[in-house]
Amino acid sequence: MDQERNLDQDRDRDRNRDPPCPGPERPRSRPGPTRWGICSAGAISHDFVLALQTLPREEHTVAAVAARDLGRARCFAQHFGVPRAYGSYEELAQDPGIDVVYVGVVNPAHLPTGLLFLRRGRPVLMEKPMALGAHEVAQLVGTAREKGVFLMEGFWTRFFPAWRRLRSLARGGSLGSPLVLRGELGFNLGGVPRLRDPRLGGGVLLDLGGYGVQMALGLLGGETPPQITAHGTLHPTGVDESVSVSLSFPGGHLASLVFSMAAELPGGAALGGPQGWAELPTHMNCPTELLWGGHRERFPLPPPAEPPNFPHSTGLRYEAQHVRECLLKGLTESPEMPLAESEVIARLLDQAREQVGVTVQGATTE
Repeated sequence: MDQERNLDQDRDRDRNRDPPCPGPERPRSRPGPTRWGICSAGAISHDFVLALQTLPREEHTVAAVAARDLGRARCFAQHFGVPRAYGSYEELAQDPGIDVVYVGVVNPAHLPTGLLFLRRGRPVLMEKPMALGAHEVAQLVGTAREKGVFLMEGFWTRFFPAWRRLRSLARGGSLGSPLVLRGELGFNLGGVPRLRDPRLGGGVLLDLGGYGVQMALGLLGGETPPQITAHGTLHPTGVDESVSVSLSFPGGHLASLVFSMAAELPGGAALGGPQGWAELPTHMNCPTELLWGGHRERFPLPPPAEPPNFPHSTGLRYEAQHVRECLLKGLTESPEMPLAESEVIARLLDQAREQVGVTVQGATTE
């Protein structure tokens, strides 16, 4: 009896004691850097690597570069300190030391190059346009989904802080609804021969028009695609040179856009509603400023280590960051630039080019 009483007292004391202090938490392993493979040693690939250099090295690294010419790949690798250089895209696709491939090849090579990497199970960030037309885009999207491999079209605009701020104003109701978008983007690109060559996927809509169309979809779009009407002029080679586009959305939303590769334009975009307006005053495709409510909001870019080939190129860092986030989450497509939207953009651009008289390659056969 006394023994049982003593046991009960011991249990009471144990219950009244403070719980033991937890041991030190086991440190969580941090993910390593995203290892990029660069497909093409051209101007846009140069700028993409410059943008990656503005990001933390523990998050992004360039592991390999490939070009059709091994000499160019080696020069690129030596310039940027890339450890491996290949003279074929197939070698890059077989490299086990890469996590994702940035594809910066010329437009007609987007389809075969993208299919090469996707079929090898390599995630792909494809420089815009995804391909030459809706039929080719559907092939890339279908292959990515079949293989369960990440694919995203590189509309870098979507990831700029100024763009995200404008979108938040639109979605938050600060401007009211219905909304109207006005934008223009134009440069005298006479010194860029590929833009006037139909064999290389030339024309202003593939080069610049996608920026405006994706902006309209991102700010005004819903489940139903808009109706598109286009008027324009052709270059003597047959590609579209200057084009005005109108997009009519359900619910009364409207976009009016102008693109030119023969004339300089301010390059801004404005979004308005019954309660006010907001404007990206310049560089609608890579904005760093926003005007709203009588104030100018600035979103400066980090400086590049050397002069870039294109304005605001270090802004490519934002889409690279987003791709890393998607890969770490195991996603096979971006929630901010979904594949279904790339297909809609391609169909709309096909329709616009056909309306102005361009013979569309890679278009839908429907």
